[in-house]
Amino acid sequence: MSDKKSFVRQGPTCPPPGGGIRSKVADSGKEKKYKPTISCIMEKTTGTRTGRKPKNDPADRKYSFRLNAEENTRFERLLADSGARDRTLFIKKSIFSGQIKVVRIDKATMDYYIKLTEFHKQFQAIGNNYNQVVRALKNNFGEKRAMSLLYRLEKLSVELMLLCKKITALTQEYERKWLQR
Repeated sequence: MSDKKSFVRQGPTCPPPGGGIRSKVADSGKEKKYKPTISCIMEKTTGTRTGRKPKNDPADRKYSFRLNAEENTRFERLLADSGARDRTLFIKKSIFSGQIKVVRIDKATMDYYIKLTEFHKQFQAIGNNYNQVVRALKNNFGEKRAMSLLYRLEKLSVELMLLCKKITALTQEYERKWLQR
């Protein structure tokens, strides 16, 4: 006996690519019928599945309809006014909800809203500064000097209050005109 271990070369368990039902065996030169082994069948069925998971209720029913030129322009206008990004969703919502939500953005109203927001921020900043000034006057100046500075601050506060009333009156007038449209 020899010290070396002998290895027996086995043939492939799965058919070679392109082998089909019959594959050629190199030794005999004859064609033999291929019999799949259990390991070959196991390799095919035990792999992990990849790809998109199937939906529970796929939307596989399709409806189509035709529009003339006038109806199409009206449909496109409604689609644009609604702000919907997808025609399919727009059509589904309009059919099943019975109403179409149209949002119109008025540029003048948006500008007005932005300016009011800026005023609100400025009033908050003024109130914050007012508190800081009063605290600084109390801590850093004598009683007489603090009173004279507070008097001047009070005058400016009255002017600011009158300006706020004018702004409020103009705002209410604008809102009244806007609602009458």
